[in-house]
Amino acid sequence: MTRWPLTPRGTGAILLALAAFVLAPVFGVPALVFFGVLLIAAVAFSFASLWLGHRADGVRRSFAPPVASVGAEVDVRVRVESRSVLPTTVGIWRDRLPRGVEGEPVGVYPGLRSGLVSGSHRVDIAYRVRARRRGVRAIGPLVVETTDPFGLSRRRQELGGAVPLTIAPAVVPLDMLDDLLGAAGGTMQSVTDKLGQGADNLIPRAYAPGDSMRRIHWRASAHRGELMVRQEERESNPEAVIVFDRAVARWSTDALRSPGEDLDFEAALSTVVSAAARFAREGYSVAIIDVDGTELVDPIEGGDTAALDAMTTSFATLTARREGALTDLAPLFAGATLGPVVVVTGEVYPADAASLAPIVSHSSMPMLFALAGAGDALRVARETGWHVHRLEPEDELESLWSGVPGMEEVRGHVG
Repeated sequence: MTRWPLTPRGTGAILLALAAFVLAPVFGVPALVFFGVLLIAAVAFSFASLWLGHRADGVRRSFAPPVASVGAEVDVRVRVESRSVLPTTVGIWRDRLPRGVEGEPVGVYPGLRSGLVSGSHRVDIAYRVRARRRGVRAIGPLVVETTDPFGLSRRRQELGGAVPLTIAPAVVPLDMLDDLLGAAGGTMQSVTDKLGQGADNLIPRAYAPGDSMRRIHWRASAHRGELMVRQEERESNPEAVIVFDRAVARWSTDALRSPGEDLDFEAALSTVVSAAARFAREGYSVAIIDVDGTELVDPIEGGDTAALDAMTTSFATLTARREGALTDLAPLFAGATLGPVVVVTGEVYPADAASLAPIVSHSSMPMLFALAGAGDALRVARETGWHVHRLEPEDELESLWSGVPGMEEVRGHVG
């Protein structure tokens, strides 16, 4: 979209020329007609100087970092390849920012020399913004406003298009859980008890939902025609499981429509990715699932920073969903022996708290992050063995994480 409105000076010149044409026959002064023609010609030349032989050959935009997190600063760089037959004066540039990105993208656009002498020109623009809301936010196009050397007309151009900036959920650095034995979980440090000599002497049992895939006895499975696992193998904190309850009944409808709109949902999602990053850095194999067992991302092996980056990027567009019941979660953990299990949800009801109780015996450290509790739901969850935390959007996650109660009891249980 390009517009060439007159400046106040140009508007005055046109009005003065019209007045000269009207007054010339009234006062019998032919020179007024000549004066009016000169003014019209000057305005026409100003338009021509902005329109003829002036174009933008290309606009390239880049972000550093290419994927931002909520609350982080982003450096935006724009390079404009421009060509102008006639020289232009200094103008103003302004970039368009979407909702959820804050900054002051405005500055001075340099004047260009004649392209007949120096050819095309390269203009580099840089500014900094802050990412405020999760999602994919389009920045641009770049708007440049210049005037002719006489200041009679103004040209407004939109250069390039809008380029999407991916804003991932905020990852809060959390303290290491020093009180848990086997800080490296199942991938860097595991304890295995086996009867007999070698894997062939292990007594297999039928696979149960929640069993680690690393425990599958493939030879026995082929012989029996069904998945079998090594019964005698015992791993110390083999993996951590994070459950994110995305059912829209726990959140507002804004969390279903678009990412970054429900502050409660954003606080919960930040808890999920922060816990996953902490466990993976400690060496746990991390699984992030919904309440029905659906994996939200591929399992993250301990120490895999690339997988962590991919996780946060994929969560940039995550929203709530219409279905899901927290009461269906417990059967997924039947027969499993896991390390930490973290459940992140919205408002918890007494039926939810009662349904979560069986999971406690399958986890070395069950943690429940909930935004609220109806009735005595949170008390029931706490009494059944969950370490319960009330999560609010303005809370400091670091203090909630480091203030896990009962760590000595957990340590004794794991040992």
